[in-house]
Amino acid sequence: MIRSELIQKVADENPHLYQRDVEKIVNTIFEEIIDAMADGNRVELRGFGAFSVKQRDARTGRNPRTGEAVQVEEKHVPFFKAGKLLRDRLNDKA
Repeated sequence: MIRSELIQKVADENPHLYQRDVEKIVNTIFEEIIDAMADGNRVELRGFGAFSVKQRDARTGRNPRTGEAVQVEEKHVPFFKAGKLLRDRLNDKA
């Protein structure tokens, strides 16, 4: 599902809301999650999962084309851990 499909589904399930308002709501939620993670915070959505940021240390990597060693800088990457309810639904235990 892509963002526009999510917006359309929420708008269809809530006919009392204008689609432009649903779009603002969905975009605001995503922006708040992104901002929290950019600040290094963890975002937990009960029953769904938790978004966090992990730090990858600097290392020596390899250029796959030439095999030459290259330095890879340390970086922060997003990480998602599924919640129990989500895992159970995916495994038909609900």
